[in-house]
Amino acid sequence: MIDDILELVQKGSLTVAEAKEKLASYENLGFVKIDHHRKRRQGFPEIVFGEGKTAEQILTIVQSLRARNDSVLVTRISQEKAVFVQKECSDFEYNDMARTLAWVKEKPKSVGSYIAIVCAGTSDLSVAEEAAVTAETLGIPVRRIYDVGVAGLHRLLDNIDEIRGATVSVCVAGMEGALPSVLGGLVTNPIIAVPTSIGYGANFHGLSALLSMLNSCASGVSVVNIDNGFGAAYNAAIIYKLVHKREVNCDEDFIF
Repeated sequence: MIDDILELVQKGSLTVAEAKEKLASYENLGFVKIDHHRKRRQGFPEIVFGEGKTAEQILTIVQSLRARNDSVLVTRISQEKAVFVQKECSDFEYNDMARTLAWVKEKPKSVGSYIAIVCAGTSDLSVAEEAAVTAETLGIPVRRIYDVGVAGLHRLLDNIDEIRGATVSVCVAGMEGALPSVLGGLVTNPIIAVPTSIGYGANFHGLSALLSMLNSCASGVSVVNIDNGFGAAYNAAIIYKLVHKREVNCDEDFIF
């Protein structure tokens, strides 16, 4: 890509200023340096973490990202901040359950493959929805299989064929965190387990679920941090993209 840009400058089809803008790896806005080449390096654009940022800062960042990408995602954003952003960006969608603010220029076409978001209980839905919205914003088809925890295994078994049909599964559970181990013994696709902070005192705000998942005897189970639905979905999206290269946008040139 660098050679192409330099050739255009040599031919006079591109000004030096335009070439400089195309080659710039990030945009320095003072309080933030936006990584506009993230998608070229890693396959997906930079994601905005909403906590700790002001509404004004988030608005500035998403406007810059939207100008150069086909999708924008803000995670862990309050409704108050989201409403502020939506006044200027009315086409952004806020998911109150997931605490996400997302914009997709064009929704991906429906294909046969998908990621399964498997959630143990209703109390875990905020983390599961964060995972689901993340994957969808990254252009990955999702199927939600909710409230199938180990306290009622028949519910999981009633949905096992759909989970088995997924390319990869994200499994969200709190309490003792047993669901990923059970699921790991029933499917062939990789499982990314997400412990949640849901549970009583000895749950230690998700620590017991995290340790249970890390010590799973089932093969094919990987674990992310407590309540990290975003991280699980991002990893699942990478796996999906590697398997289904023709179904997602993989034609970005690598550039530093």
